[in-house]
Amino acid sequence: MVKLMLLSARLVLLAIAGLLLPSGAVAQSPGQAEFQNYLQQVAARARQQGVSQRAIDEGLAGLTLNQRVIELDRPQAANPNSIPPPFAPYRRQHVDAARINGGIRAYAASAGIVPAVENAFGVPGEILIAIWGHETNYGTYMGGFDLPRSLATLAYEGRRRDLFETELIASLKMIDAGIARSQLKGSWAGAFGNPQFLPSVWLRLAIDGDGDGRRDIWNSRADTLFSIANYFHKAGWRPGEPWGVPASVPTGLDAGSWRTQLVSPRCPRVFARHSRWQTVAEWKALGVRPQGTIADDTPAILFEPDGRGNTAFLLTGNYRVILDYNCSNYYALSVGLLADAIR
Repeated sequence: MVKLMLLSARLVLLAIAGLLLPSGAVAQSPGQAEFQNYLQQVAARARQQGVSQRAIDEGLAGLTLNQRVIELDRPQAANPNSIPPPFAPYRRQHVDAARINGGIRAYAASAGIVPAVENAFGVPGEILIAIWGHETNYGTYMGGFDLPRSLATLAYEGRRRDLFETELIASLKMIDAGIARSQLKGSWAGAFGNPQFLPSVWLRLAIDGDGDGRRDIWNSRADTLFSIANYFHKAGWRPGEPWGVPASVPTGLDAGSWRTQLVSPRCPRVFARHSRWQTVAEWKALGVRPQGTIADDTPAILFEPDGRGNTAFLLTGNYRVILDYNCSNYYALSVGLLADAIR
């Protein structure tokens, strides 16, 4: 009896001190509590941008930090002293027989759509299919992460807060635009649908290609291809110009003396191994020989991803458009090579 009385007294003291939770309540770690405070700040900024309270409630209610997203994001931070890995293994993995054959099938299945897209935007169908293949393996995997939760976690983490908070609010605007909350699934980094658009890109560039009144880049092949083409058009794609061609480089050419001084504002290191711009005719005068069709007056850069004596490319402004979609040289090269293989 004495022990029971002492226990009851202790419980009363704990309750008075606020150390016991009401029935059904869940304890929050300090990080989760701070996260909820941050979400309230995001909600206020979203309201200032005209987002409805309904969309804010639907998008942010019940969100918690996703530690798995944080774990996946940390290795992405650039190491300025890292040495780029060789391109050849990446190429073998991303331009393999399965992806080429899948692209050929996807192109054939899109035969009724591709001509209209090409006429509207001037972007070759095989480039659009190659993007689709690289992003989601032709729609077979689009990611299962909850987008608002992933974006909120990445924004709260703070490494790229401006970017991901903007995208989080854009995802709320998607709800206001009629996208169901349950549709907002995608990659851990906040991209979704067949072309893996971020929410702000969907808002700006997604197109209703099949005329059903929706911009459905999850399920509609027409909406997917029209939307990718619109992205490339807005990024400056030049119709009739190749993305680039393989090239042979003479052993005596000092490529280091031709390095560019340009720095990409979005991905500072992506131009680091590029040459400066010259016309194809000027490269030919130096002994560089294109291994494909490209006009002499086309401006091009020289890029040797695996160093001298290995594969080299003359790359045009359209290659830079692919880089705008995903600022990785190996990604952009593989998209171009996959497109060539599909064609």
